[in-house]
Amino acid sequence: MSSARPERASARSAALARRIVSSGWFGHGVTAVILLNAAVIGLDTSETLSVRYGALLEGANDLFLGIFVVEALLKMAAHHPRIHRYFADGWNVFDFTIIVISLVPGTGALATVGRLARLVRVLRLISALPELRLIVSTLLRSIPSMFNVIMLLSIIFYIYGVAGYHLFHEVDPTHWRNLGISLLSLFRIVTLEDWTDIMYAAMAVHWWAWIYFVSFVVLGTFVVINLFIAVVLNNLDEAKQERLQALRTPPTREELVAELNRTQEALQRLARRLGVDHEGQSRR
Repeated sequence: MSSARPERASARSAALARRIVSSGWFGHGVTAVILLNAAVIGLDTSETLSVRYGALLEGANDLFLGIFVVEALLKMAAHHPRIHRYFADGWNVFDFTIIVISLVPGTGALATVGRLARLVRVLRLISALPELRLIVSTLLRSIPSMFNVIMLLSIIFYIYGVAGYHLFHEVDPTHWRNLGISLLSLFRIVTLEDWTDIMYAAMAVHWWAWIYFVSFVVLGTFVVINLFIAVVLNNLDEAKQERLQALRTPPTREELVAELNRTQEALQRLARRLGVDHEGQSRR
């Protein structure tokens, strides 16, 4: 009997932590704290404000860090007694890592590292907002497919780089004197930043040079960039489908047991309250 009481108290504490963590005000509050933390970090870059309100800004940073630590502890408590499930979520690991990095002291020899570690907290906006989490997940999913697109782009760059060197290194040595400079020139062209200056320098000697440049712009910019966009959109659609599927996933056995325990506790409280009311009426 004595051992059952601590277990019930622990279960009630875990249930309370789950209700707090799953509540809407908790998520909005954490997001607001992250935004305030970002604002304070920005204010700390002002030398005037740093000198005048340095102690206040330092205290605010410590307060924000304390709130983040409490948030992590609440989320761990919500998974009690299986606290390891907290680390099964990659976003929880991401948040926990940022909190650990933020514990680097902001004074002494590690002052610069500590200030940069505070800046990392702004990244928590990604985990706090579901839409940003979806975008980041999409980008991570797109890496394998983007590798193939990058390989295609590298082949195009190499072919046009070697061809550009042989065609224009005597005409325009500034942009085509060797393969490395040629590739840099092609990178400038693919960004569409003043690329026509390079084209006109080549066309001053070879009128047909426009074919080389226009074909590279079409292949390197329009075609390949659209391939990147297509890969991202495809993975974004898959990520949305997986998210919807996760929402439709039936509850686990542990979740059902926890819900039954909460229902049983509510019924017991209701029975005790009804018993008290019945005794009061009997005395009257």
